[in-house]
Amino acid sequence: MNKWITDLSDLFNRGEPSVLVTVASVRGSAPREVGAKMIVTSKETIGTIGGGQLEYQCTRIACEQLKSGSDSDAGKLTRRFALGANCGQCCGGVVEVLFEKVTASSSGWLPALDALYNEQVSLTVATSTAMPPRKYLITTESCASFGGDSPCPDEILEAGRSMLADESEARSLDGYLLEPVRPTTFNIAIFGAGHVGAASVDVLSRLDCTIRWIDSRRNIFPVSTPDNVLAVSSADPVREIPAMPSGSFFIVMTHNHSLDQEICTEVLQREDFAYCGLIGSLSKRRQFERRMKKLGMRDELLERLVCPIGVSGVLGRKPAEIAISLAAEILKVRDVSIRSKTATDRIQDYLRAL
Repeated sequence: MNKWITDLSDLFNRGEPSVLVTVASVRGSAPREVGAKMIVTSKETIGTIGGGQLEYQCTRIACEQLKSGSDSDAGKLTRRFALGANCGQCCGGVVEVLFEKVTASSSGWLPALDALYNEQVSLTVATSTAMPPRKYLITTESCASFGGDSPCPDEILEAGRSMLADESEARSLDGYLLEPVRPTTFNIAIFGAGHVGAASVDVLSRLDCTIRWIDSRRNIFPVSTPDNVLAVSSADPVREIPAMPSGSFFIVMTHNHSLDQEICTEVLQREDFAYCGLIGSLSKRRQFERRMKKLGMRDELLERLVCPIGVSGVLGRKPAEIAISLAAEILKVRDVSIRSKTATDRIQDYLRAL
């Protein structure tokens, strides 16, 4: 998730020093993956690298960096942690953690990264895990260098661009941490701003996604929403469906059953969606199926309508319970879709996942 860029930039722009703590490499079992991040300031921690003693010790090291008051060590330092009894954890693996002190005088790379991120430019951040401190922002067309005049090593430049092409995850290579930063392709449309809709937005907005939250009623949305949520007041919510890109997730939970059916019909007819979930009972689903069949809806599309929504076994009907169950189902479908290669595979895997 790339929210760390926004969080770190906010601190940077306020002139508040911080330390960016990143899992740089993992061998064996560990609580978080390569690229997991935590930001430490004198007042708080933002994000997590897995909790437990590992996070506690890393927070302590970061606080010591902040107290030093010197920019001479602002580039970075690395520490290796064996996650065994000596560390107070039983994962059994070994992780290398990178600490980067971020101050206005030492981190010129951050405004450049923030600008590219806001422009939705895909890039790979290459950070040396040893001294001297070097960082490169690699796009398909350019490479900006920070922390010295040395050009980016050819193998790192090639690997960074290759990662953008094949959608690889963060990894270590030849003394560098390579981290792809891409615009999210996890797009969600939520129709309905009632109690369950609001709870669903609250849960899902914490993920690395964009949410288009749609309702036809006036003054139904809260005064403020998370940065990745766009509240849309529309007299005709169905007209918002084409605004969503291919592979989007649609969640239908309006205050009107007729509107629910109209939205579901339009989404199913698109055929290029990743998920179409309708809140309600099995009897509501059967009723909608009968009506849509009369309108000529094909059986294979009706089979892709998810109703009731949420993972099996969760019986609670409170808004928060429904929202958490729904989020788990959506994540399951998303992760299966990521592993699939062809459209046929995606549909088959999608149906097996539910």
